[in-house]
Amino acid sequence: MTTEVKVPVLGESVAEATIGQWLKQPGEAVAADEPIASLETDKVAIDVMAPHAGTMGQQLVKEGDTVTVGALIATIEEGAGAPAAAKPAAAPAPAAAAAPAAAPAADEGSAGSSVLSPAVRRAILEHGIDPATIKGTGKDGRITKDDVLEAAKNKPAASAAPAAAAASVPASARTEERVKMTRLRQTIAKRLKSAQDNAALLTTFNDVDMSAVIEAREKYKDVFQKKHGIKLGFMSFFAKASVLALKDIPAVNAQIDGDEIVYHDYVDISVAVSAPNGLVVPVVKDCDKLGFAGIEKAIAGFGKKAKEGTLTMADMAGGTFTISNGGVFGGLMSTPIINPPQSAVLGLHRIEDRAVVRNGEIVIRPMMYIALSYDHRIIDGREAVTALKTIKEAIEDPTRLLIDL
Repeated sequence: MTTEVKVPVLGESVAEATIGQWLKQPGEAVAADEPIASLETDKVAIDVMAPHAGTMGQQLVKEGDTVTVGALIATIEEGAGAPAAAKPAAAPAPAAAAAPAAAPAADEGSAGSSVLSPAVRRAILEHGIDPATIKGTGKDGRITKDDVLEAAKNKPAASAAPAAAAASVPASARTEERVKMTRLRQTIAKRLKSAQDNAALLTTFNDVDMSAVIEAREKYKDVFQKKHGIKLGFMSFFAKASVLALKDIPAVNAQIDGDEIVYHDYVDISVAVSAPNGLVVPVVKDCDKLGFAGIEKAIAGFGKKAKEGTLTMADMAGGTFTISNGGVFGGLMSTPIINPPQSAVLGLHRIEDRAVVRNGEIVIRPMMYIALSYDHRIIDGREAVTALKTIKEAIEDPTRLLIDL
């Protein structure tokens, strides 16, 4: 008996997706509810599950093809198929011709490699890592790009001879690789460009003395983790400080809809998270009602899901304000772009010791630049500066977070 596999419902207002990767090949054994294909939508990747156990039949569309909800993409046949590890190695991509000798080990059937996404394959070829030596930390033990990069850090230094040989390659032998943008990357590009085209963007800056927050974290981190089972990070402080600012300056938490301004009496904070396929912004809902532990748990959960590629449409829906932490990558200062239809985004940056003046004396303090980019059509400069100043004051004196000041 043949069972048809169709594109599932992808989420509200999402009608099509791209076949990102076939996770099962014709003839392979398939278990019930096992992922057989990965779909890339405008926001997240979604796995297509096998309706029942059997053998992978025809693949009616190719990787990279665009499909709509309800479209027939594959079939599942009755009977037991061959195990995935028994399949032959996939043909190397043209751009991988000059890859190191270890690269052929990137066969999807290699022990420990699980199913390799295109980004992971490229990283493996680029760094010359044997996937069989990598322990996957992703869903079901899958290898992630971060796993490959970590393995590359621990890889013994290559001998000088191959390096010298590579240096002697003539310029005419240089190659290029063209990789089609994923649907997620295309959407990111369109939304960011749209924000620049449609909004009157402006950024205001301030700096924050992080001494009080660092001292509070150091004092309570062990007790906090013991009680709540999660580490106390900086993001929860900035989220709570942002709630104070957004409640005081409602325009920063509002958005434009046609010729109307929509004010929200709740605070849903989108947290920018770096995922293997690009930047995603899952939403911590009702931040104004959550405590520090609730916010930290939500952010940690989103970070784990982003790394594993398991974020859902529900995770990404909504959001009235965004916090983006470029400091984790070492950024000193930036002008973040708003996440439409939101009207403002808070940019955090790295903490570094700087000389500042306190009570007429020059002292060393752990300082951070913060930036608020906003849509000047709805938020006046006075409102933006006041909101950022409120965040600064709450971070420098966390007691304000307790007494709503």
